Amino acid sequence: MSDGDTQVVVAGWAVHVPGATAAELPGSPAEPACSANDAKLVLGRKGLLGKEPATRLALCAVHRALGLPAGLPAGAVDGAAGTAVVVASNLGNVETVCSMVSDMRAEGGSAVSVLDAPNASSNIIASSIAIRYGFTGPNLAVCSGATAGLDAVQLATRLLRTGRARRAVVVGVEPADPVSRALEALRADGGGLTEGAGCVLLGVPGAWPGRTQLRIGSVTRHRERPDAARAALSGFYGAEGVIALAVAADRLAAGHAADRTVVTCGDHEDTWACVDVSRPEPIGSPA
Repeated sequence: MSDGDTQVVVAGWAVHVPGATAAELPGSPAEPACSANDAKLVLGRKGLLGKEPATRLALCAVHRALGLPAGLPAGAVDGAAGTAVVVASNLGNVETVCSMVSDMRAEGGSAVSVLDAPNASSNIIASSIAIRYGFTGPNLAVCSGATAGLDAVQLATRLLRTGRARRAVVVGVEPADPVSRALEALRADGGGLTEGAGCVLLGVPGAWPGRTQLRIGSVTRHRERPDAARAALSGFYGAEGVIALAVAADRLAAGHAADRTVVTCGDHEDTWACVDVSRPEPIGSPA
């Protein structure tokens, strides 16, 4: 079977933007989403020591997309073996990296905390998700600018279509600390950064049993924003593509959107990426 012959479905999603509710942003919780500092309300207290804000927000989004009860302790979830994790974040650990460099210049290597050191890895968010929930499949981080969210979706669909995994957890997350805000403002299309995370569960049909399954197409790239594309959510930078896909999936599943929606992310500096998501065709309907 060729790469393009394998259908990929969206089987779950969640949006976690601190303060946002489902009425304001589909896919969010009914009550205002908690801040990174209050992530224990979703995740429980265990295993959060030393975790950065972006990692905590990402874990909240994954926890909710998986449908796990609030406060459930960390541990391998059903079907975790072989599940891939792909995370899109351009600024997730930048504050820690900058702080560590400043501390080392001022006081030497001994100034770096053993709790902070792992956070210097660009893959810390993806690896933290995999460790917490027992996912043992491919583990990837994408830091490709404004299209990072849908670039992560594209990587995940390739893993699924080539048989590297049957399920994938895709996350987009950005923080909004002073360092991240300052760096994002330097971009030609920058100037506003909103913290938040989104998660979508992708898989081959049947890989996530008992869940709604929406069809997702192939990600395409464009030098200009396509007219047919759904307006991008502003402010989430590398997380926009995943958050927008989660919002679109929630609206489709609830019957609040047309049968097919085109999701986009990007900007004039980094170009644009698009993907369509749709309800499955009824059995017996014409192709």
